[in-house]
Amino acid sequence: MSPFVESIRGEYLRYKALAEAAMDQLDEAQLCVTGPSGGNSIAVICWHVAGNLRSRFTDFLTSDGEKPWRRREEEFAARTVTRAELQAKWNEGWEALLGALASLRDEQLQQTVTIRGQPLRVHEALHRSLSHASYHVGQIVYLAKAIRGPAWRYLSIPPGGSDAYNQAPTKDKPSAHSAALEQGR
Repeated sequence: MSPFVESIRGEYLRYKALAEAAMDQLDEAQLCVTGPSGGNSIAVICWHVAGNLRSRFTDFLTSDGEKPWRRREEEFAARTVTRAELQAKWNEGWEALLGALASLRDEQLQQTVTIRGQPLRVHEALHRSLSHASYHVGQIVYLAKAIRGPAWRYLSIPPGGSDAYNQAPTKDKPSAHSAALEQGR
C-alpha cells in the first residue's frame, strides 16, 4: 500500500474508532434516540455512512460511486434496531471501503472515477469520502456526548488536559489514537 493510501486508511480507521467508542458508551435504546429538533439518531447516521461507503467503494475503480441499488432516502428513515443489527450494517460499509483501499496502488491515484456521473481523480474521491465520514462521525460523537451527559468519557484530550497532553502527546498519529480508543473500550 502506498504511503498516501496508508495515510488515508489510517484517518478512516481513526474516525471509525471514534464513532465506535462513542457508540460503546450508549445502551442499545440510546442508539436510536432521535437527535435534537427531530434530527437523525445515531442509528440513522450509521445507516447512511454504511450505505455511502458501500456504494462508493463497491467496484470503486470500475463503476459509478452512486450505485443503482442504493436507496439513499431510505437510509434516513427513523429506525429502531439492535446493537448487533447496527454493527452489522456499519461494518458492511467499512468492509467495502477497507477492501478497496487494500488493493489500491499508487499508479491508480490519478485515474478517474465517477460519482453521480461526475468525474473525480481517485485521490479526490478519497478526500471527499474521508471528509464525508468525518463529518458524520462528528455528529455521532456529539449526539452520544449529549445523551451521556456528565457520564461521558472523553475520546481525545479532556477539558483542562491540554497542558498535560502537550507534555507527552501520544494520540496525534491516527494509528496511536485508534489504538488508544480500542484499549479504552
